[in-house]
Amino acid sequence: LTNRLFVGTWNVGGKSPHDGLNLKDWLRSPSPSDVYVLGFQEIVPLNAGNVLGPEDSGPATKWLSLIRQALNGTKSVALNSNMGSEALPSPRTNLSGAAGDDGSKNPTKPRYRLMVSKQMVGIFLCVWVRADLNEHISNLKVSCVGRGIMGYLGNKGSISISMTIYQTTFCFVCTHLASGEKEGDEVRRNSDVCEILKKTRFNNHSYGDSLSPETILDHDNIVWLGDLNYRLATTHVETCELLERNDWEALLEKDQLKLEQKAGRIFSGWEEGSIHFAPTYKYLIDSDYYVAQACKSKDKLRIPAWCDRILWKGEALKQQWYIRGESKFSDHRPVSSSFVVNVRAKESNVKKKLVKSSSSCRKPSSRFCPTKSSPSTILPGVAKIQAEELLVIPATAGPRLSFCRPVH
Repeated sequence: LTNRLFVGTWNVGGKSPHDGLNLKDWLRSPSPSDVYVLGFQEIVPLNAGNVLGPEDSGPATKWLSLIRQALNGTKSVALNSNMGSEALPSPRTNLSGAAGDDGSKNPTKPRYRLMVSKQMVGIFLCVWVRADLNEHISNLKVSCVGRGIMGYLGNKGSISISMTIYQTTFCFVCTHLASGEKEGDEVRRNSDVCEILKKTRFNNHSYGDSLSPETILDHDNIVWLGDLNYRLATTHVETCELLERNDWEALLEKDQLKLEQKAGRIFSGWEEGSIHFAPTYKYLIDSDYYVAQACKSKDKLRIPAWCDRILWKGEALKQQWYIRGESKFSDHRPVSSSFVVNVRAKESNVKKKLVKSSSSCRKPSSRFCPTKSSPSTILPGVAKIQAEELLVIPATAGPRLSFCRPVH
């Protein structure tokens, strides 16, 4: 079976959204997707109260409401004419029963439903699915890893969601990695990635004839999204000169993520689409100007960079496009990507079993050696759902949130 997967990431700079914020620019697509995976960073200010105190769920609730409005309020999200023929393929016919079909038949029935949402301080990840696809999703689990203050608080880190769509396993990892553009800061970001891969655990419980993956790398398909915070290994003057010429190719040669990946220090074997858009950070709020173009203080100077990225690993994932949005709401521009995904359907009256063997199981390398898994709780009466501490199944009537404490 073929499905469409939309993935988006946005660092919203600690700002709570206003009611009139339009998300259609970010969620634009040639045709509706079957699954929307949307990750945020800094949905709350990263101050001591939010890092050490109770979760502030207010902004997350607002974001869910805006997403629901964007996905279910119209038949499809309109394309922006400046996306370009190179960035997007020609529109294709969507699968039978896709969003937009049932909307016209029954206006009161939502085309998309919130499958799960998870918040850890400022990181927030939610998954929306086409209404009729909901019943084909199982083994839903969530794991959080804190990598912030003292190496384990949740102002930096990851939220990972594991699920099985039909008979194919997926893992979506939303991260906010170590910040900073000093020499050597990329090593801290590399360390964050290694620790997230090592510490993320989905406790393996068997349901019927099915076994679900335990680690990120055990999944058939993985998408890693977020503010990875990798900067440009270049000077302010050189960066500004290349920006004026829109010479993204020359700038990308200085991109820390690509340099670290090429050197084999991180994300070995992972893929990222070609970047044909301007750096996504750091902008003046409500402006098209980078801070570097207007700031005279060296202390506040930030060299523009592609901090916001989407990478993937898995043979079933075929990327269709990789673009950025143009909302001026934050000092980051949102980024999105679309994939065509081939999933294995259930055989008639037969449930396939995920068999782990030395020949077929993808295990982390020695540098990602396993650690003791954190406790999980299985919700009473919901056999297909597991979570580390608490996972709330969203009702169609309104947004429901779940929160987790970081693993350390």
